[in-house]
Amino acid sequence: MSKIVIVEDDPVIREELALLLENERYQAILIANFSNISRQILEANPDLILLDLGLPGRDGMSLCADIRKVIRTPIIFVTSRDSASDELRALSLGGDDYITKPYNIPVLLARIRAVLRRAGGTAEPDVLEAGGLTLHLTRGTASAGDKSVELTRNELKILAYLMGNQGKIVSRADLIDALWDSQIYIDDNTLSVNMTRLRAKLEGIGLPGLIKTRRGMGYQL
Repeated sequence: MSKIVIVEDDPVIREELALLLENERYQAILIANFSNISRQILEANPDLILLDLGLPGRDGMSLCADIRKVIRTPIIFVTSRDSASDELRALSLGGDDYITKPYNIPVLLARIRAVLRRAGGTAEPDVLEAGGLTLHLTRGTASAGDKSVELTRNELKILAYLMGNQGKIVSRADLIDALWDSQIYIDDNTLSVNMTRLRAKLEGIGLPGLIKTRRGMGYQL
């Protein structure tokens, strides 16, 4: 599991990013004390750093420069500053990518995977396999034998979560948490609709009954 440090002074955004990363099976490490950020990052020994520019007491640019003096851990700037000059300076100081707020969640996650992959770190696998099913995360497709089907983002997340917990019973509440993001409200009815559509697609590629309902408990793959 990749460790990602979040250096963000807005507590709402910080918690939002942490939940998003944990739903994607990353380990999120939050820095809320900004007195000695460099030391905290070194002690955490992360695989990736998400860094804001506007921090209490100092600028994210100078922090990036300090970090680069001692470690080569990839850094993605996540900031509300959208000028070309800020982006150019951030990248020239050692940043690996630059994303502006409000960020698009799928794009943010794709860039995190890409940076981890380029760094040769422990990026999450792009392909999951279970029960005769192959799930391609970046393609957004599920396949069995010579049959394949495209999935929506929610269908993809449901299936990835179940495959990551193969053999375990996953509650509806856990699935709703895994589907939640800051842009789309997910409720019990939304989960039911997505589950029905996902099961129909799996049946279409020859895997009926792959997702089992455990009454009163949840779902199991």
